Amino acid sequence: MSESPMPPAARVVVGVSGSPGSLTALGRAADEARLRGAELWPVVTWQPPEGDLAARRFPATTAMVPEWERLARERLVAALREVFGGAGTGLPGQALVVRGAPGPALVRIAAQDSDILVIGAGGRGRLRRALWPSVSRYCLAHAGCPVLAVPPSPLRAALTAVHRRNALRLRLDTGHLEREFETVPPHA
Repeated sequence: MSESPMPPAARVVVGVSGSPGSLTALGRAADEARLRGAELWPVVTWQPPEGDLAARRFPATTAMVPEWERLARERLVAALREVFGGAGTGLPGQALVVRGAPGPALVRIAAQDSDILVIGAGGRGRLRRALWPSVSRYCLAHAGCPVLAVPPSPLRAALTAVHRRNALRLRLDTGHLEREFETVPPHA
């Protein structure tokens, strides 16, 4: 009688960049992992500033590779501390630092049928969408497993509007803020 191989453990893979949206996604991924009894795999990706092609053309940049990888590792630890209060998640799984473009790397890691890929989505203006490809769109189009796209916090839009007003040196409408806070439930 042969033993059947153990099915791979369910994993919740989450892209982490350190942005507010990715921190929200990391927290949601931890909730999903707890609910499903799955492993949590936070992943931060990195690549040379001008891309791998430029790094191959200029061999002097290879001296910087350990430094770039160290910075990515620090970004991951900072994100874990921000969300969990420490460098650990309190869940089974492993944190990864991967060299490569974020979308393809996340899709490659979340390749098992039982995986769930969690990504932050939204919150990008037209200019950013035109200049930088969307990791969330790439993952939604190419992943072979379910993808959970976590929208940004509604407070993020309010904060962006305040920053925009400050940059344009416009007066802050405190009455508007008071009306907004009156509509927020006290437990939120």
